Amino acid sequence: MDLSVAACDMTGRREVAYGEDRTYVTASVVKVAVLAAVLLRARDAGRWLTAEEERLSAAMIERSDNDAATALRATAGGVAGLDEAHARLGMTHTSAAPAWGLTRTTARDQLTLLKAVFGARSALDGRARRYLAGLMGRVVPGQDWGVSAAGDGWALKNGWLPRDGSGLWVVHSVGRVRGCLVAVLSDGHASREEGIARVEEAAVSVVRRIV
Repeated sequence: MDLSVAACDMTGRREVAYGEDRTYVTASVVKVAVLAAVLLRARDAGRWLTAEEERLSAAMIERSDNDAATALRATAGGVAGLDEAHARLGMTHTSAAPAWGLTRTTARDQLTLLKAVFGARSALDGRARRYLAGLMGRVVPGQDWGVSAAGDGWALKNGWLPRDGSGLWVVHSVGRVRGCLVAVLSDGHASREEGIARVEEAAVSVVRRIV
């Protein structure tokens, strides 16, 4: 089992990280970057999201709807469009894949993305940041595990994926909790439940070290 963490307080002055440059497949945590890419592209076109894009965005973040993610990544420009957004957001070690859940990333890059969503300065404008953070704060019951184990005031996105070759699980959680930004990425779990327990244990431990 491998597990990596990158976390900081909202000022970025207190940071804890280990294994932060190890690469993982994103599973569904990529959906935060997908929506960021859609928001950037809409702003470049001088507009806000359409009603349909808002509907798909809510489904993708709040319920982790895969069809919505597929549609929105196409709106963002596919693999190339997502990688363009990664670059603009400062995610220098994240690479999109034809199957969006197999995008490769690191805990360090996921923390960089969280800073872009929840911080004051970002390639995303204020309206986009508030919108994306708001959706992450409304994740449905049953998908609200992970960094939320560390306390109140959470907004998050989780990812989970059984690997075809081994049957072992990838389990991730990224988000804000108790005034901290936390990215926990892991793989090699025998079950989703085992992965969730390890991710939550790591989130609780790292937040205690920061606050």
